Amino acid sequence: MTVWTGIAAAQTPAFQEKLADAALLAQLRNGGFVLYLRHGASDSTRADRAPQVDLNDCSTQRVLSDEGRRQARELGLILQRARVPVGEVIHSPLCRARESAQLTFATQPQLLRAEPLLAYTANLTSEQKIPVIAATRALVSAPVPAGTNRVIVAHAPNMADLMGYFVKPEGTMVLLRPLGPSGFEYLGSIPPSHWDTLLPPNPKR
Repeated sequence: MTVWTGIAAAQTPAFQEKLADAALLAQLRNGGFVLYLRHGASDSTRADRAPQVDLNDCSTQRVLSDEGRRQARELGLILQRARVPVGEVIHSPLCRARESAQLTFATQPQLLRAEPLLAYTANLTSEQKIPVIAATRALVSAPVPAGTNRVIVAHAPNMADLMGYFVKPEGTMVLLRPLGPSGFEYLGSIPPSHWDTLLPPNPKR
């Protein structure tokens, strides 16, 4: 087991991605995990106005594409079908993360809350990144009660800064076991295309 502290150090192991299997998905039904979701597919023609993004004005940001919106809605249905319990959804304040959370959990809007310190780190200075990395580390390490899971909807650079893992493609879910003060354990990833492998086809689709 590799425990990630989220604190840069010479002895930090190199990250190796692995795909989640059906047994891991089954574990999620018992709760106690953190599900870090990179926002859905976005419109690459709309760059963030670095470094001064107006969080209240989506025209200053890269936003979800139509495919990203479809992807987010589909994920909501998948999580219901997979019977994965969710107790809270904490999302980045940027429009693409907020909309991903809103569409994925459209039937549970009461679970959502924005966390300003989950903002996109790619355009920040090393000094500006410090509180964001600390907040991300805290959210993925804090214990989660049995019977529920914590979902975080944010960005790839944040995880890259935290543990050397640039989450891709967009819409990928990263499964983590929170270990409190010790940090967290990476368990596996579910790219959008991998859900069909984990779950039997839905006959109603």
